[in-house]
Amino acid sequence: MAGRLQDKVAIVTGAGSVGPGWGNGRAIACRFAQEGARVFAVDRNPQALEETVQRVREAGGKILTHIADVTADAAIQGMVQACIQAWGRIDVLVNNVGGSRKGGPVALSEADWDAQLDYNLKSVFLACKHVLPHMQEQGGGAIVNIASTSGIRWTGSAQVGYASAKAGVIQFSRVMAVEYAPQRIRSNCVIPGQLHTPMVEVRLAGQRAGGDVDQLLAQRQSRIPLPFMGDGRDTANAALFLASDEARFITGTELRVDGGMSARCD
Repeated sequence: MAGRLQDKVAIVTGAGSVGPGWGNGRAIACRFAQEGARVFAVDRNPQALEETVQRVREAGGKILTHIADVTADAAIQGMVQACIQAWGRIDVLVNNVGGSRKGGPVALSEADWDAQLDYNLKSVFLACKHVLPHMQEQGGGAIVNIASTSGIRWTGSAQVGYASAKAGVIQFSRVMAVEYAPQRIRSNCVIPGQLHTPMVEVRLAGQRAGGDVDQLLAQRQSRIPLPFMGDGRDTANAALFLASDEARFITGTELRVDGGMSARCD
């Protein structure tokens, strides 16, 4: 039986992870490969991609890796050219790169503000800028941008640069969806909530709970109506649906993956 993305070529940025386990990008790359996609996995850290490649190959999937800084225009051009040279087309683009920096308008430095916008929003702009012409030539495609509940709600800490950038990703996706709908290019967002990804252990616990992972997980779980916490695989399943032909009549919209957290805040 053919997979839901059988023989489609999918670029996934941020396809590695900061540690072992199911980060969003790793989970998306693996889930897409399980469904028959040829995955072009992009990250700036070669070591971060090793587990992703291992998991995809164990599942019998097809994957190529590419190292790039997705905030640099020349690097993005190289990424797109490399994918076209390897597999001849781009059917799906998942913009997954992102990361937060704590601080409100006074505490956050100008340099950190600029870096947050570059990392979380400019990266999406550049990838779409260079992928869209190929999708137009092909007669269609699907773009899935990974945003965050921080782009629509207060989620527990002041991170104004990250929140502003992720809100920008959501509106960017909507505007692009309308402009490119006549070319059969769909653009949607997944909005993950507070998931248990490797980022919790590697970075967030040290920033927000004095290194106490259990304390941070309890804080995050207290905001979620469902009695458990999702992980990157839940983001991946949402991205898979939006990238697949099952979502052929869905564009310019957002799919929240947050266990009901943002509904509680409505």
